[in-house]
Amino acid sequence: MKIGIDIRNIGKKRTGDEVVFFNIVKNLALIDDQNEYFLFTDIADAEILHEVAESLGIKNKNNFRIVTIKTKNKFTWNFCTLPRYLRKNPVDIYQTQYITPFFVSRKIKIATIIHDISFKIYPQFIKWTDLFFLKLLIPLSLKRANKIIGVSQFTRDEIARHYKINPKKVDFIQNAVGDNFFKKISSEKLEETRKKYKLPQKFILYIGTLQPRKNIPSLIEAYASAFENKDEVKLVLAGGKGHNFDSKIDRAIEKHDLKNNVILPGYIDEEDKPAIFKLAHVFCFPSFYEGFSIPVLEAMTLGIPVLASKIPPHEEVAGNSALLFDVNDKKDLEEKLLKICYDENLRKNISEKEKMQAQNFSWKKTVEKISIIYKDLE
Repeated sequence: MKIGIDIRNIGKKRTGDEVVFFNIVKNLALIDDQNEYFLFTDIADAEILHEVAESLGIKNKNNFRIVTIKTKNKFTWNFCTLPRYLRKNPVDIYQTQYITPFFVSRKIKIATIIHDISFKIYPQFIKWTDLFFLKLLIPLSLKRANKIIGVSQFTRDEIARHYKINPKKVDFIQNAVGDNFFKKISSEKLEETRKKYKLPQKFILYIGTLQPRKNIPSLIEAYASAFENKDEVKLVLAGGKGHNFDSKIDRAIEKHDLKNNVILPGYIDEEDKPAIFKLAHVFCFPSFYEGFSIPVLEAMTLGIPVLASKIPPHEEVAGNSALLFDVNDKKDLEEKLLKICYDENLRKNISEKEKMQAQNFSWKKTVEKISIIYKDLE
């Protein structure tokens, strides 16, 4: 088969969805020597393309090729740029995420990955311009797709229920963590990372996008109320102030005069993420809504005690290993934040359980399932 994959997010610092597509392609290259893969990107810089090919491990893979398709913007990509290319250079299957291309031959089977449908459940957290296009284009994309792939059982069920789609058309894969989380981290690397991001000695870590659905102001409020000595344990909120930044974060920091206790180091380079987690005393992920939660699994893999909101995807990922709190109960978050910071028996117990639970997830399992999905589409 000729399989086209949209890899435009690789190299764009898009956190979760970049990690997913990077690891899917990298692991497909490890297991598939039969099918031809065309990796579509809008990047034209030869040096960046060389780095991408090297990091994906496809430099010497004859059945993997990066194809640059220049486009004016992300909207013209789906409406005209990619369809025009596929008319002249058809593939059997085209893999993308969310928005499928328009005006593409029905002979080309389209699979789209949906990471979550938070925009459907919490529209108040989305900019109205984004919401307009999502409401318009997602239903059309789901209708055109031959296969819709959620990133968890929960997401698969949400898609089928909220968009009234035949469950047979929707499948799911489960995310995993990158190879860099299984390598030994030297003490030199830890100190180098601490200096690079100006991290304190002891801290509670959040890492991810800083969007409203992530519920970060509640974490700041809980931290402000729970800890008397804030110089002893600080709060690190790692992630870029990019698209749809939650302005309530800055207001909560200012309200409680926490500018010296809450650190915002910005976007964390992928190669530094394991060290950041390893340095953390606790990892807290207080989201209202998720599709899977790769950061929770990353922390679990390293045995960092996790406190996360009690929502279905976190229960699916963590099982009975991590500590979960009621997202609607501020006191529950405060009490459990203190407990997971200071109860050493609890911390040890959580850490051991997390490392065991994390072994249930791997990118090898994920791409093996994707390969079956592709074969069924043939």
